[in-house]
Amino acid sequence: MSASDWITTIGVTILLVGFGLNLVKIITADSYLYLSLNFLGSFLAGIGAVMIHLIPFIVLEAVWALVSLFAIIKKIKDSRKTNE
Repeated sequence: MSASDWITTIGVTILLVGFGLNLVKIITADSYLYLSLNFLGSFLAGIGAVMIHLIPFIVLEAVWALVSLFAIIKKIKDSRKTNE
């Protein structure tokens, strides 16, 4: 397997682990773990897509990573407001 295959496979595996854990209710969709798995997995899958120049997948993973990152930032901000 090439480097792009390995990176993409690891990223997609991380995404599927998060999805599976959420599906069986081990983690919730608004947990830091779920959001972090989504960010990391989509980021890695996006890097793999960049390496093979697969534009639709680059767009998909970039949006997925950004949405996950914004959700993490919002969760951090909300928790700081609660602690004030």
